[in-house]
Amino acid sequence: QVQLVESGGGSVQSGGSLRLSCVVSRYTFNYYTIGWFRQAPGKGREGSACISNDDGSTYYANSMKGRFTISRDNTKSTVYLQMGSLKPDDTAVYYCAAGAPGVFGQLEANLYDHWGQGTQVTVSS
Repeated sequence: QVQLVESGGGSVQSGGSLRLSCVVSRYTFNYYTIGWFRQAPGKGREGSACISNDDGSTYYANSMKGRFTISRDNTKSTVYLQMGSLKPDDTAVYYCAAGAPGVFGQLEANLYDHWGQGTQVTVSS
């Protein structure tokens, strides 16, 4: 059973930064591609970025490039999403998810099999 636990959400003003963390079950961490997604009220789940299980390659949605950075710390079984230059449109519940290695480079939510409970990010103007 893969377990993912997000943390680091909160409230921030426009232009601010936040770092989200996703702790993954230790014994499965090195197998899965990990992705970050978000879901704003009334909208579908949108992929932000993913990171590969082997060499740490990264992939971003076009709208996130330059503002968000995904990284992983294998010693802590943790994947991070550093978010900068936040805007009110970034307000959403942010989820991390685990998918098979082959889904790297894809940010369709239905390709990811295991999900965390989400963490709220609120950006005020």
